[in-house]
Amino acid sequence: MYFNYRILCIFFIAIFMGFSFAANAQETSTPILSTHPLLTIQYSFSQPSDVVVGTNGRVYVLDGVNNKVKVFNLEGTSLFSFGGTGKGKGKFNFPLGIGIDEDNHIYVADSGNHMVQIFSSDGAYLSQFATDTNREGNKPSDPTDVVINSSLKRCYVVDNDNHWIFFYDLEKGKPLKTIGTMGMEKMEFRFPFLLDIDQKGNLYIVEVINTRVKVLDPEGNYLTTIGGWGVEKGEFYRPKGVAVDSKNRVFVSDSYLGIIQVFNQNGRFLYILGDEKGNIIKFVTPTGLFIDKKMRLYVVEMFAERVRVLRLKD
Repeated sequence: MYFNYRILCIFFIAIFMGFSFAANAQETSTPILSTHPLLTIQYSFSQPSDVVVGTNGRVYVLDGVNNKVKVFNLEGTSLFSFGGTGKGKGKFNFPLGIGIDEDNHIYVADSGNHMVQIFSSDGAYLSQFATDTNREGNKPSDPTDVVINSSLKRCYVVDNDNHWIFFYDLEKGKPLKTIGTMGMEKMEFRFPFLLDIDQKGNLYIVEVINTRVKVLDPEGNYLTTIGGWGVEKGEFYRPKGVAVDSKNRVFVSDSYLGIIQVFNQNGRFLYILGDEKGNIIKFVTPTGLFIDKKMRLYVVEMFAERVRVLRLKD
């Protein structure tokens, strides 16, 4: 009972802080990045966590509690779904993150089954690889997200429970290395969750408990850190999702404060996401983010069980 009460208190404190943040931002004329609402996708989701969009015009939403990937067109019309609960090929056990490569192959970070599964753009099972390692002292792997560097034929997987990033060679079909350990220093993580990759192959990794985004080069070398704990602009309370647009702006969702902040690649705060009237947009537990080539931002709102689609304006 004490644990539940404590969580409830933290939740309401976070909501209060979120409202305070919004009010303070308005009063101090915090820069707003204007957006135009396009549509909302709702289709019997149960705590969806992530989303990707293919060059084929399909939107792939990871509906983790339902153990499915649900697929839509750009107008939000349901097309089909794939997956299901289980341990066999093409089945999931609470997947959390989803990635896509330049050929529209879909990669699912299957947390409970300790692996990444790969599918065609039509949802046909292709292959899989385990994310467990022989590294001393590690727990069973907990893959929570995956991104692909198509030019290097490499896959990067977040291992949440082991606090590291798993490198996998797609061409040779074998693991390369892991980067990181638990901690707060430059090359340490505490519960990394979702990640994204920019046009140069640099990685942007959300650390939920360290309340920051760690930026690494394609080989895993440290570049910079974005954010830190707090409720002022440029700070995070519970960051969850990250996406980098074609202008190299870094978008970070804060699931407790319910806002999305925008930074440059060096970590300098630029904007808070807002509407066309200059008001800060308050989301409901925003988690996974994706920005397509037409500058449409897809925001998964986990507890609202929907995906909101906004056109970025600037």
